[in-house]
Amino acid sequence: MNINQIFDQYSLGIYVLIAVVALLIIILTIKSLSRRRARIRRQQLDPYRITMDDIDQMEGSEFERYLYRFFTELGYEDTYKTQSSGDFGADLVFTDREGVRNVLQAKCYAEHNKIGLSAVQEIYSSMRYYEADKCIVLTSSYFTKACETLAGVNAVKLLDRNDLIQLIEDFKSNDHEEAMDIIESEPQILLSPWKQSTNPRQSQRTRKSR
Repeated sequence: MNINQIFDQYSLGIYVLIAVVALLIIILTIKSLSRRRARIRRQQLDPYRITMDDIDQMEGSEFERYLYRFFTELGYEDTYKTQSSGDFGADLVFTDREGVRNVLQAKCYAEHNKIGLSAVQEIYSSMRYYEADKCIVLTSSYFTKACETLAGVNAVKLLDRNDLIQLIEDFKSNDHEEAMDIIESEPQILLSPWKQSTNPRQSQRTRKSR
């Protein structure tokens, strides 16, 4: 191998290295611009621009502010955002199309982090303070089975990630009435196992003995 061949290989290596570095710079620049645009969207909290990816990057207080703007622009003009601290379990208070006052607790959790019993307990207990007749828990995640059971027994409306995705789609499609129908639909009602007997286990043993 002569000196010219060595020089050519060396030059090719330099060109390849420069190309790789330039490509990395372009990728990092695109990612940086994408994060900046997402950050600007979240700062503006425009319901027509916010996506589920944006919501997954939000903190709890940011999610509450987003929902306040979402509900207001959806058509619930009588919507009130409670204080960040001392909210007595409710993040939003709004009046629906039937003139019924609702309280809502917002839970911005990761998709795999399910919502437990405390959300239902807190929003249900807040109804008396806010003189509300209905209560809702809305989350970017899902609910545990125990949470669904307690909500069903107490007529607490649960809206999970799938519902939120549908609400966003309806809103962006200007199907605001459809979105309101989801929010105002009746909760799933479950009967307590204690309804028929003081002691459900004893009742089960009695049935088995028969």
